[in-house]
Amino acid sequence: MPHDLFTEDFKEQPFWWDRTPRPEFEPGSLPSRADLAIIGSGYTGLSAAIEATRGGLDTLVLDAEAAGWGCSARNGGQISTSLKPSFGDLARRYGAGRALSILMEGHRALDWLASFVEAEGIDCDFQRCGRFLGAHTLAWFDRLRRDLENEHRELRTDSFPVTRDEQHGEIGSDYYYGGIVSPHHASVDPARLHMGLLDLAIRSGGKIATNCAVSGLERLSDGFRVSTAQGDVTAKRVILATSGYSGRLSPWHRRRIIPIGSYMLATQPLPDRLIGELNPKGRVNSDTRKLVVYYRTCPRRQRVLFGGRVSIKEPSARATAPALHDEMVRIYPQLADVRISHAWMGFVGYTFDKLPHLGERDGLYHSMGYCGSGVSLACYCGMRIAQQVLGLPEGRTPLDTTRFETRPYYFGKPWFLAPSVRYYRWADRRGR
Repeated sequence: MPHDLFTEDFKEQPFWWDRTPRPEFEPGSLPSRADLAIIGSGYTGLSAAIEATRGGLDTLVLDAEAAGWGCSARNGGQISTSLKPSFGDLARRYGAGRALSILMEGHRALDWLASFVEAEGIDCDFQRCGRFLGAHTLAWFDRLRRDLENEHRELRTDSFPVTRDEQHGEIGSDYYYGGIVSPHHASVDPARLHMGLLDLAIRSGGKIATNCAVSGLERLSDGFRVSTAQGDVTAKRVILATSGYSGRLSPWHRRRIIPIGSYMLATQPLPDRLIGELNPKGRVNSDTRKLVVYYRTCPRRQRVLFGGRVSIKEPSARATAPALHDEMVRIYPQLADVRISHAWMGFVGYTFDKLPHLGERDGLYHSMGYCGSGVSLACYCGMRIAQQVLGLPEGRTPLDTTRFETRPYYFGKPWFLAPSVRYYRWADRRGR
């Protein structure tokens, strides 16, 4: 590790914000009424706002922070086609037909986002770069290859195995025992994607109120009273689009979302030769460990961006950066003397069944719980939940009918996270 781990211009904020700072809005008075109030101005909220305003609803988006301050502008910009559970897991729960329809939503979400970005002309470095999923043990490589051979015919992804002898063509590391390449997975600049959605929401007629925390929701005979420090708004419908940042506003939803901190760093600029060695094909990367890491080069191929869960509690991003650096060097020993220019964190909204959930409860709509795969899912599900508000049949998805689970004694603070992390570390060391 370098004597001074951090560069002189180190920033404890997302690397993405250098190019795309969080937007500032002039404070103004809130409207007294709206057809639809959306709480949360991330991908979900903005996608919902675009669809709702284009569908004729007077729409107001509220956020306690700057627009996109949460994970929509903090994530790693990696986009997959899959939901977390396997086909086998879902088939045991719901039957084969329903399992297939659920998993197909992940494929639809990525394809929809790719088409939407192109059709709307959003400049966000969207690229179908493919993903290398590294096997951290030989047993895991055998499992990946076996799963690929038994893949459901309607879920064919054109993925292919890469042996350990071949993996230097995909990644400049000897850490893995081979892996799987999924060529249709994608990368994006998440902050620029968010800014494109924000611009579309405003141009479509949506109103945005930032630094305007919602302190209460009161059900009325014809909607809700939405209380904020800047005044109250009466809305016929409300969408809760806060996911990992869901607080006490709705206790029912809070009991069903697990906020898990994920940490990232960006390296100082690296030589072209080294970038080419580390990531010869510009893939996004992750691996088979339970405490998964995810990493890539930035869109302009100048730095490595590396993320994961390296702590039991939720310390500052700077405090976790040395451990994250160590994890990066375990995979890429070539980066042992490379310094960190940025470190940041965000809260992922996880669920007990590892599926996203969207729907309506007592007039309050929600879309949340993307379990670390939220770039395409949040945009897609935000669009779908707005269609449900509009009463459009195409808004219905296979995810609507899955039970949004909680657990006894869980009220929003994940007391079980620390022992879970300890167990996952133990399992990863043993190749489980």
